[in-house]
Amino acid sequence: MKWSLTLGRVAGIKILVHWTFVLLLGWVAFSEAQRGSDLNTILLAIGFVLAVFFCVVLHELGHSLTAKRYGIKTRMITLLPIGGVASLEQMPENPKQELLIALAGPAVNVVIALLLWLVLPGLSSVPNEDFFMRITAANFFYMLLFVNIVLVLFNAIPAFPMDGGRVLRALLAFKLGRVRATQIAANLGQLLAIFFVFYGFFANPFLILIGLFVFFGAYTENVVVQQLDFLRGHVVREGMMTNYVTLTPTDTVKDALEKLLMGSEHDFIVEQEGTVLGTLTRGQLIQALKGNKTEAPVGEIMSTDIVTFDVRDKLANAYTELQKSKAPLYPVLENGRLAGVINTDNINEFIMIKSALQ
Repeated sequence: MKWSLTLGRVAGIKILVHWTFVLLLGWVAFSEAQRGSDLNTILLAIGFVLAVFFCVVLHELGHSLTAKRYGIKTRMITLLPIGGVASLEQMPENPKQELLIALAGPAVNVVIALLLWLVLPGLSSVPNEDFFMRITAANFFYMLLFVNIVLVLFNAIPAFPMDGGRVLRALLAFKLGRVRATQIAANLGQLLAIFFVFYGFFANPFLILIGLFVFFGAYTENVVVQQLDFLRGHVVREGMMTNYVTLTPTDTVKDALEKLLMGSEHDFIVEQEGTVLGTLTRGQLIQALKGNKTEAPVGEIMSTDIVTFDVRDKLANAYTELQKSKAPLYPVLENGRLAGVINTDNINEFIMIKSALQ
């Protein structure tokens, strides 16, 4: 995610914090200062926020490490002011696996709350409202216990992209299938999101932000699952382009620019007698032009770190890979020789045609 700082890695998973997280800490410090708190109280409040988000990281690691058991990698965990996001490469289509992955995060918070409950001395009386109004050294860990319970309850709400929505989808998928289950869970999530936004106008503006996050998260999940369903059973050969322009490594930047202007291609495959050597993007051509390298061969500026597909690969897997990498196009090979190219736009057109036919 852009504008994020890397905090480190756990089990090979990159932990990032988005720059907006600083705004949250600043708001906490400002609120405490407005209430007349001294420096120690301000630092204690900031420390509490950091402790809560440490629990959030553990929550997301619960998802990630459980997913790892099923061969699913997590690219990163990003901390945002509204919580954490584990960027799994994909969610399993097996409902049992998705159910266990979705439950693993809240289970971590249950364990944290249970440990705190066992370690902390019992309260002599039921806490009053003042107990929850300000973080103090006396209530710090009691409040942390309370927050972990709230995290469990909040994530139990059956709305994508929260854990409760994934649990609901997994349970429905056992009987209805993944596509129909996703539609039901996503629609419910969007209804709840609208309620969050509406209620947020009268209660807490923070709920508006959560509502928007849930609404678009549910919408995106529903669209992606439907798109992958259209691609099921199809191979890359069916979705690739066979009418495309290539370059040879000896072609100059000037030659490439002419082909760029003559047609609709923005990116090119560089090949020699059917053997793929690299790719060249419009951005690389513009940089070469700015550097007065118009006579330089494209072999000097092309990208050689390329991934290829075979014509028999699953089209759904190719689409997932394109979405992850954001690469402009991929070469498609048949028996090791260039047979076509594929990009996200072409697969989207394939999906559009299949959708229209249905």
